[in-house]
Amino acid sequence: MHSLLFIEDDDAIRLALRLALEDEGYEVREAEDGKSGLAAFAEREPDLVLLDLRLPDMSGFEVCRNLRATSIVPIIIVTAQADTYDLVAGLEAGADDYVTKPVVPKELAARIRAALRRVHLHDLPSAAPASRFGDVELRREQGIATKAGRELSLTKTEFRLLCEFADHVGMVLSRDQLLERVWGYEYLGDSRLVDAHVRRLRVKIEDQPDDPKLIVTARGIGYRLLP
Repeated sequence: MHSLLFIEDDDAIRLALRLALEDEGYEVREAEDGKSGLAAFAEREPDLVLLDLRLPDMSGFEVCRNLRATSIVPIIIVTAQADTYDLVAGLEAGADDYVTKPVVPKELAARIRAALRRVHLHDLPSAAPASRFGDVELRREQGIATKAGRELSLTKTEFRLLCEFADHVGMVLSRDQLLERVWGYEYLGDSRLVDAHVRRLRVKIEDQPDDPKLIVTARGIGYRLLP
């Protein structure tokens, strides 16, 4: 049974989604604010975190950054549909995915399954040889990437994204292709999920993230990793 930690201050939302997710077979622990959420996480790390961005004591962005400082556990943020800033900022704080309010339990369950499936695939050993791009080396059999010999702190989603680019060096990958191959579901008409993760990946592997030389933009289409 997979364990989830749901950090949400709205009692009604928390109860409704907990019951729905328990029906899906998950063990769900709850926290009503950021501090208690971080304490619950430290007590026992879950398989996945659901995180509301509007918490009473500290922002969800701060909670997300705190979790990312010590863990690569999948994080799905819960945000208001119209708030583009919250969505992008949450993803750039380290979240892997998002759902919008009002949350549809079946959609949430599908995204949780996809996130946990990505974790499983990331943990499988790979016989692929190491790949090198400039001073960045991808070691799939160890599940790590390094830059100038130092290990990079990549989330599992970022690592899978880098592997996808490495599998298609020089080829343009559209955003819908990346969503299907990296996140595990088809394009939903929203490019922000991919764009935010590419920006985070560039910060970690590029010498000048604002002037990328490795992962470049194919305007209006997607991205490609230069040979």
